[in-house]
Amino acid sequence: MAERNAINTPIQGSAADIIKLAMVNIQKKLRNRYKTRMILQVHDELIFDVASDELTEIQQIVKYEMEHAIEIKVPLLVDIGIGRNWLEAH
Repeated sequence: MAERNAINTPIQGSAADIIKLAMVNIQKKLRNRYKTRMILQVHDELIFDVASDELTEIQQIVKYEMEHAIEIKVPLLVDIGIGRNWLEAH
């Protein structure tokens, strides 16, 4: 168990740091320009309340900012789900 924790903790901590950076960058882009609001973070997911007329542009912003929050050798890939609620978006 100790070995598992020693390996897992830096990975989980790094993932948390990456998504926080992405959230800050996304919020900077959304602030005072869009009706869309970032409303929730669940582990490695962000949930937004998106105005329908902003959907395409918001998808591009979120995908770019999450995939480019930090520069690393391995690409960060982002999938986007859309729905009227979290269940539908999955």
